[in-house]
Amino acid sequence: MAKANSAFMKPMNISSELAVIVGKGPMPRSEVVKGLWAYIKKNGLQDAKNKRNINADENLKAVFGGKSVVNMFEMTKLVSKHLS
Repeated sequence: MAKANSAFMKPMNISSELAVIVGKGPMPRSEVVKGLWAYIKKNGLQDAKNKRNINADENLKAVFGGKSVVNMFEMTKLVSKHLS
């Protein structure tokens, strides 16, 4: 059985902007991503035509550095800035 990647499962501190979306930390990066996707789906923020794009509301704009549309690959990079 493969050992879980301990760096990926390590609880991270979450910025106040990101905490509005996923809740207060610390929590592992995997839980942050799950919470982020739950928020995106609950609020219908995934672009209907291009599912790779996320249309940011005011809370997500704070996390995405003011951008109103980001693709899901760019999203991970922007979210990383809010974890320490």
